[in-house]
Amino acid sequence: MIVTTTPSVEGKKIVEYKGIVFGEVVSGVNFLKDFAAGMRNFFGGRSGSYEEELLAARTQALEEMEKRAEAMGANAVVGVDVDYEVLGADNGMLMVSVSGTAVVCE
Repeated sequence: MIVTTTPSVEGKKIVEYKGIVFGEVVSGVNFLKDFAAGMRNFFGGRSGSYEEELLAARTQALEEMEKRAEAMGANAVVGVDVDYEVLGADNGMLMVSVSGTAVVCE
């Protein structure tokens, strides 16, 4: 499955548009990650635990979107957009949402 942020796939012709596809993941951030991130915030540096959580959530959301596109009969997704949001009363949840247009290329 070709997945791209561009509106087309270079060297390929889009012959059919299947529709818009989405992938969403909502992930909780636990106390230990919050504590470690707080220490990094105090002392400086990057928060590896949060970065790992972002990477995992983004990967899962993209995989979900690809599966939905495949179920529609597409072999590519173009115009992909990735969005991040924090949710919950204490902002303890991370939502990653990806969307794009499922297409058939030849």
